Amino acid sequence: MCRLTAYLGPEIALERIIVTPSHSLLEQSQAATEAKLSTNGDGFGISWYGDSPIPGLYRDVLPAWSDGNLPNLCRMVKSHLFLAHVRASTVGEVTRVNCHPFTSKQWSFAHNGQIADFANIRRTLEATLPDDLYAQRRGTTDSEMLFLLCLANGLEANPLAAIQSTLDQIRALQDTAKPNRLACVLTDGSSVYGFRHSSDHASPTLYLSGPLASGGTALASEPLDGDATNWTSLQENELICLTNTDVTRHTLH
Repeated sequence: MCRLTAYLGPEIALERIIVTPSHSLLEQSQAATEAKLSTNGDGFGISWYGDSPIPGLYRDVLPAWSDGNLPNLCRMVKSHLFLAHVRASTVGEVTRVNCHPFTSKQWSFAHNGQIADFANIRRTLEATLPDDLYAQRRGTTDSEMLFLLCLANGLEANPLAAIQSTLDQIRALQDTAKPNRLACVLTDGSSVYGFRHSSDHASPTLYLSGPLASGGTALASEPLDGDATNWTSLQENELICLTNTDVTRHTLH
């Protein structure tokens, strides 16, 4: 299982989420405490937003702790909204195109978990993608497919409906005895969406922070600062939407 985080709020250096907290994403790449594997060394990535609506993107196949450029990048780059991910691969080779986040126009997406029986339903799912989205597929992961399906199902117009339609579409092709277990964060550069979903109440963890020192808010696979009282677990099959002024909650089925 992977580890991921997202931040929305006043502009800060990326290091204040990814590097410097006591249980930062970089720390979780070597010492995750709420995952089956403690190490997540199959690549990493960051997407961040600035003046352009199209996010910056930096991904590599190195373990996050082995990339000497990462701490410097995170110290120098500032953003009001960014996603970051460290990978423990389950589907797809360890290649740059399989590292998260995935981006399309203004959207960024990162995923932790697994689509059940993906090898047997992949071809059918690919056939449902419109030509423009099919042409965007570069890797072999279930994560990228999940993102493209959400886009195909109307993510830009109605994120909640698109995510629900995508989950329904996938489940319709599966043996119901094999559960999907998903935790995802995604953003259009303005709002941040995060959700957990499973049919067996065993989806990967995802937490929402209280107010951070910067005044912003974060989502993370594990609390970043070691202060469990400032973090609340998303419920199973819950989707939340973060803006600079509000948090709204929805139920997936």
